[in-house]
Amino acid sequence: MYSFAGLLMLASAVSGKFYLKEQFTDGWKARWTESSDWKPAAEMGEWGWTAGEHHGDVEDKGIKTMNDARFYGLSAPLSESFTNKDKEMVIQFTVKHEQNIDCGGAYIKLLPDMDQSKFSGDTPYQVMFGPDICGPSNRRTHVIFNYPPRNDNLLVKNEVKVETDVLTHVYSLVVKPDGTYEVFIDLESVRSGKLEEDFDFLLPKEIKDPAVSKPSDWVDAKKIPDPEDIKPADWDDIPEKIPDPDAAKPDDWDEDEDGEYEPPMIPNPDYQGEWSPKMIDNPDYKGEWEHPMIPNPDYEYDENLYQRVTDATHVGFELWQVKAGTIFDDIVVTDSWAEAKAFAEEVSMPKKKGEKESFDEAEEEKKKKEEEERAAREAEEAEDEDEEEEEEDEGNDEL
Repeated sequence: MYSFAGLLMLASAVSGKFYLKEQFTDGWKARWTESSDWKPAAEMGEWGWTAGEHHGDVEDKGIKTMNDARFYGLSAPLSESFTNKDKEMVIQFTVKHEQNIDCGGAYIKLLPDMDQSKFSGDTPYQVMFGPDICGPSNRRTHVIFNYPPRNDNLLVKNEVKVETDVLTHVYSLVVKPDGTYEVFIDLESVRSGKLEEDFDFLLPKEIKDPAVSKPSDWVDAKKIPDPEDIKPADWDDIPEKIPDPDAAKPDDWDEDEDGEYEPPMIPNPDYQGEWSPKMIDNPDYKGEWEHPMIPNPDYEYDENLYQRVTDATHVGFELWQVKAGTIFDDIVVTDSWAEAKAFAEEVSMPKKKGEKESFDEAEEEKKKKEEEERAAREAEEAEDEDEEEEEEDEGNDEL
């Protein structure tokens, strides 16, 4: 939580409006609604309220997915309807995968008005942002915007990195009125660009000229077989395999019983495979044919492309996790990146330091315990060896 002095400092430094600032200081059930009508109760996971195994402050709690192989649906209203016309749109929250996540989502959605009890994967949303991990090859931070003119949810073209360790990380998404966006992890920029270029919102500015096609006599083969290259007359006389010259008939070989001895076959070092003429530059090569481009008559620029949020009223988590244990905290929806950044610097980032210290102490204690157990095993094995040697010596003395 902010101190009173901290709030005054922030208020004087930045300006903007928070439509949601959720720190779960007193739990979550009074403000958040579970998706009770989405899946059968047996398929839905429960939410916990905890600071986690490693933390700097046991009272700094978030909400945690508690059951493996379950769906999770949870949503909360904003303080008021949010439309980012002529202003920034910022979504920010912290994610901690205490379970060493192998497969599961950890993203949040910004949504228009809805029936919270029915909130599910089919519920229309305006923005989807956050980590999604499944296996070693599918690891990304989702940045998805709904675009009503296309009636589609559009994913950023190039994948955005994601953190997969067991510590807390701050994820921030910023969209600006100038048509640009930026993704931050722990307040460090990991992706930025123009909405028009990095998402398929608009139709292409240019298209291939439909009135033009590649000429039938266009030569685009760079190389051709050398017409003067002739296969040697004895090329096919060289066998692929030959009898092993180093093989010798076994001494116990009986030709009456075993038949005539034949040495094993080995690859012929002189065999060159099937013959093919060498390739030479094609004298008629004209280069790669490029289809002429023309302006797309259907292209239309959208000056409100940046306005990805219109009358948003709720945020929600709609997830599937194979292995549960993800903790969410410090959820912010605001129209000011300066506000969100200041909040993260004051609240979210400091907790990482204490959490890291707790984690490192636990790892050091774990390492120490493993070394003690290994030393004990080695001492026990050495003692067993000594006892065996003593028993052998006693046996020898008796003989």
